[in-house]
Amino acid sequence: MTIQQPQLEYAQYRPDIDGLRAIAVLAVVAFHAFPDWARGGFIGVDIFFVISGYLISTIIFTRLAKGTFSFTEFYSRRIKRIFPALILVLVACFIFGWFALFADEYKQLGKDIAAGAVFISNIVIRQEFGYFDNAATKPLLHLWSLGIEEQFYIIWPLLLWLAWRYKCDLLSVTLVLAIGSFMLNINGIKQDLIATFCLPQTRFWELLSGSVLAWIDLYKQDAFGNIGKIDAMQSRIVCNYGKTLANIISLLGLLLLAYGFWRINQQLNFPGAWALVPVLGSMLIIAAGRQSWVNRRILSLKVAVWFGLISFPLYLWHYPLLTFARIIAGKIPSLSIRIVAVALAVVLAWLTYKFVECPIRFRTHKQSKLTVTSLVVLMSIIGLLGYNTYKQNGMLFSARVKNNLINSSMLNWSSVKSVGCEAKLGTRAEFCLELGNKEQQSIAVIGDSTANAIAPGLYKQFYADKNEGLINFGQGTCPPIRGLVANTNWGGPNTIYAKNCANVVNHAYSYIINNPKIKTVVLVMFAVDLPAWGIPHVTPNDSLATRFSRAEKLLNDDIKELLKAGKKVIVSYDMPAYPIDAHLCLTPFGKPTCSVAESDLLHREPLELFNNFFKDKADICVVQAAKVLIVKHKAALLDNNGVLMLRDDHHLSYNGSDIVAREYQKQGCIVSN
Repeated sequence: MTIQQPQLEYAQYRPDIDGLRAIAVLAVVAFHAFPDWARGGFIGVDIFFVISGYLISTIIFTRLAKGTFSFTEFYSRRIKRIFPALILVLVACFIFGWFALFADEYKQLGKDIAAGAVFISNIVIRQEFGYFDNAATKPLLHLWSLGIEEQFYIIWPLLLWLAWRYKCDLLSVTLVLAIGSFMLNINGIKQDLIATFCLPQTRFWELLSGSVLAWIDLYKQDAFGNIGKIDAMQSRIVCNYGKTLANIISLLGLLLLAYGFWRINQQLNFPGAWALVPVLGSMLIIAAGRQSWVNRRILSLKVAVWFGLISFPLYLWHYPLLTFARIIAGKIPSLSIRIVAVALAVVLAWLTYKFVECPIRFRTHKQSKLTVTSLVVLMSIIGLLGYNTYKQNGMLFSARVKNNLINSSMLNWSSVKSVGCEAKLGTRAEFCLELGNKEQQSIAVIGDSTANAIAPGLYKQFYADKNEGLINFGQGTCPPIRGLVANTNWGGPNTIYAKNCANVVNHAYSYIINNPKIKTVVLVMFAVDLPAWGIPHVTPNDSLATRFSRAEKLLNDDIKELLKAGKKVIVSYDMPAYPIDAHLCLTPFGKPTCSVAESDLLHREPLELFNNFFKDKADICVVQAAKVLIVKHKAALLDNNGVLMLRDDHHLSYNGSDIVAREYQKQGCIVSN
């Protein structure tokens, strides 16, 4: 099939599509800056996918039909469109990270820069963790979506060109691939949520939905013109009511997007079928055409178009600014700081668009070839620089080489899953870590994020030299107690795991009890989190004592069953909650006192409840981590050698994990050979 007179040329500008871009980017920015206000803002990425698929496929379909398609021209345009702003942001992050990050964090940044430079950030994220899991410490996490788009740009033109060359029906090819990708998405969401969210094969259907729309725009006369003869009266009806239909379609699309922003959140299995909401909404708005009322009066407003024009650099700039603000502050920045970060991102986006993007994109043909070559060389250099920084463990070019000992004690905690561990557990978990000999695991650690923090130290101190192994199961804010309900109201960065808490704990106990090789079980919980536990038959008005009394019976039953199975049981719960973040002890932006009075530690009441419960438990071993971290009524974040013992306000660093692990031996809980 050929296009005799295409109804839409790729060069035909539609301001309403820029307005749709504005909705997408502002939604994503709002989600990252104000997640409590814009819970579903992340679906702005899905809107971008539809727009990209539509525009790119329009170019390819049109050029193929005219016999003028050129891979060189296509990729040159993509390079000039994407590389300038991306190069600028990657360089800015590399330079600022030099001053603001610890060595381990700088190492991770180098890895992320290298991944971003070759557009595989989504694949790297899949290997480390998920999009919602640890967003607070990765300034370039948002490049996962750019990776998917670029992978689409690499694969899709080649597939279309081959289909066109061998005279295949382009619409059929597009539909088959879109349906196949959508089915992979539906099936994948049940098996591996993170992979389904990040990988191209389960996301391409969203871009291909835009491709289907592009084909309809270009071929609709050929596709629908022979359905039946239209007499004069029917023609008048179409003329009179076509605009009304377009208005209805665009309004319906806008309502679908509004519903998606309101209804979709991190706790849903996304993308899955839920992604149809933003995808269909975007398709309807684009299909309605520029003359529909919504597109003409709302999306084509000058302010909307302006935000659409700067949407790409705004997307690139906003996330690093918000992330670095959090890293420097050591906690979620105040509302005013986040507002300033967003405003700064808008200013930087406009400057990038005006003084970097536009001059490079619209150069003459003679200049264009040199420009493209220069951009490719620059991106390659940046990628290699990032990779070299990663290989050098973040030490190369570090502004704080003198603190290498301190820096090396920190842990970015991106390696919290081992390959094949979740298969053993039988369910998806935030932490599923295997250290040492996987066939001779003699110790298991179950618990929340504080359990994951102690696991490396326990393995290093007692099992690394024995050819034995350690396995760690758990999730954030998820105590190792069966019978607790899923705390779906917990609003941390790991919210997608919250509703799976009970499932993980049940599977962990089953695995451990039925594994005779596991001799020792360590139950670790953060007593301060007691108010956040999902305890059955507890109301918001119940006191902490009431909450604990209903949880302690469940914990008691679990301990008895482990003892009956012949396991040695060790319990730890008293990790202090500091009022400051460990990062602030080393930041060049100001140093607070890195030692606080014991009386200033947070939430003493939960600790007293736990202390009273465990004081008479002679059949188990209780490790008091606070004995190490609180000395002479002072709680320090640095040890005597000036090395950090924490990585934030309550999670142990590698160094701290080693120190606390030695306390297991001192208190007679683990005997070292």
